[in-house]
Amino acid sequence: MIKESTLNPDNASFRKIVPAGDYFLHRIEKGQTLRILDLEGNQAADTLFYNADDVSERYSAMDTIRNQGNVYLSAGTTLMSNEDNPMLDIVADTCGRHDTLGGACATESNTVRYALEKKCMHACRDSWMLAINEHEEFGLTKSDITHNINFFMNVPVTPEGGLTFEDGISDAGKYVELTTRMNILVLISNCPQLNNPCNAYNPTPVEVLIWG
Repeated sequence: MIKESTLNPDNASFRKIVPAGDYFLHRIEKGQTLRILDLEGNQAADTLFYNADDVSERYSAMDTIRNQGNVYLSAGTTLMSNEDNPMLDIVADTCGRHDTLGGACATESNTVRYALEKKCMHACRDSWMLAINEHEEFGLTKSDITHNINFFMNVPVTPEGGLTFEDGISDAGKYVELTTRMNILVLISNCPQLNNPCNAYNPTPVEVLIWG
């Protein structure tokens, strides 16, 4: 569902551009609003959310899908945790829908999906592992890398129940905005994928804004 934001970027308390292939790890307090902005279009932002006060509680695709009865995420979606608690509400969305089934690219999946020589290519799981190793203060470990959301990514479900990676439906300036229902850690890999059309074979920056 398309829904415009009422927030003015000039009033944001925090702004940061995340280059293609880089990560973003940040604490967001309860009641604050986060915007992920697709600056140039068709970029995929692979995102994980955690309870900042207990990282064993984290975003759950299964609980979120069951709660809303829909495999796609958009304005009106409440993101649920693995303890079935509401974590964030999607309060604005100018893209229309986001994927929570396709998972994140990894060296292993690059090898299986594409070719053996693709194994050395940078992947989202590499970015997440770098983030948790460079920021031990947040208490995250490899075992905390679980369900993720692929904001702006187009992964249709086929009639047979399979998944396909298609050209993106986002465009330059599209965004998704979420308000937190608890203190949150957000971990984003700004996807470096070059082998499928999730980001038009051309990874580009995103911008993160926070209000509150």
